[in-house]
Amino acid sequence: MAGRSHNKNGNSPNSVRDDWTREFNLEAILALEDGRVWRGRGFGARAEVVGEVVFNTSITGYQEILTDPSYRGQIVTMTYPLIGNYGVNSEDAESARVFVEGFIVRELSRTVSNWRAGESLGHYLEKAGVPGISDIDTRSLVRHIRDRGSMRGCISTTDASEEAVIARARQAPEMVGLDLASVVTCGEPYIWTDAGSREYGSPSLLHVNPNGAAPDSGPRFHVVAYDFGLKYNSLRSMAALGCKVTVVPAHTSAEDVMQLRPDGVWLSNGPGDPEPLTGVVANLKKLIGRIPIFGICLGHQLLGLAVGGKTYKLPFGHHGGNHPVKDLTTGRVEITAQNHGFAVAADSLPEHCEVTHLNLNDNTVEGFRCRNHPVYSVQYHPEAGPGPHDPAYLFDRFVEMMEQHPQRLV
Repeated sequence: MAGRSHNKNGNSPNSVRDDWTREFNLEAILALEDGRVWRGRGFGARAEVVGEVVFNTSITGYQEILTDPSYRGQIVTMTYPLIGNYGVNSEDAESARVFVEGFIVRELSRTVSNWRAGESLGHYLEKAGVPGISDIDTRSLVRHIRDRGSMRGCISTTDASEEAVIARARQAPEMVGLDLASVVTCGEPYIWTDAGSREYGSPSLLHVNPNGAAPDSGPRFHVVAYDFGLKYNSLRSMAALGCKVTVVPAHTSAEDVMQLRPDGVWLSNGPGDPEPLTGVVANLKKLIGRIPIFGICLGHQLLGLAVGGKTYKLPFGHHGGNHPVKDLTTGRVEITAQNHGFAVAADSLPEHCEVTHLNLNDNTVEGFRCRNHPVYSVQYHPEAGPGPHDPAYLFDRFVEMMEQHPQRLV
């Protein structure tokens, strides 16, 4: 008798197909704090959650979005109308678990078709304890948020009372003043290793080995990565360029960082408001001028505060994989992946800092550098997890900066 076939994730076709065809016919409600309500069908977990409702314009990459720690405290709406058609696999997660509070889609695909798929989106969210709502007019929701700004909301698949769900949305914490990086950061330092770094989608395909170094040669640089809610693909990108990466918790002191004798410090993305992280900003002030620093997303905002700038909340943030950014130093326009609700105020930066990148949609600051120190940052996500690969060169630039500026332990 012929052996039973299995897909790439080790599941038999019949068992996976049974999972894919499961339907979640729950009644679900989405309510915003201003009283606007949408009714639809629930999927994922039977639960009730609150968070800031935002929208993401990416067409694909929903598994990476779900597992992005920067979405802690937020309910994500996908603007693309059909989500879930290629399922979920064991390789594309950007962290150890799902971080979104809830998920909103126009249509949840009833068919999953991809050779890498191991389970359906609905089952994946059910196991994670995260509820979703489908079959609502996401266009009207996005227009509402775009016109009035991001606001607190509640998804419920357990309570059919609109008044009760609206009341819970109004009780959710405000994002302004909320420190979420301290919640999602790692508990202890660790050295990044990834046995699957050479698998499908490896960043090593985007980077030329520096100086012709062999892929299996030892690390050329030691990078300390502050974890404010990092994504795996950023670590893979630096490892692909020959870096040993030591990840440290968000509140690690500057003195402890320097004792690790790094060649550079990288500041990760993360959720929440940067302003409550006063201790982190104080540590960055001590590191500036002593060692090359590269920050992205929340790390960019924290660097802005550390050099004396100010941050503010955007009306509805930037979330998605199609945001145009102009590099003012080269004139080049990049299509970027973004996920942030706060920005650095351009007129607050001191004279020794230069704005290097601007968002072409709203002219917000997308990057700056210090003229007198090897320090630079961008507001967007160069790791492309998910998103376009245009900004991948920024990791190469970090390596070049470490080459040109050996660390000073003074």
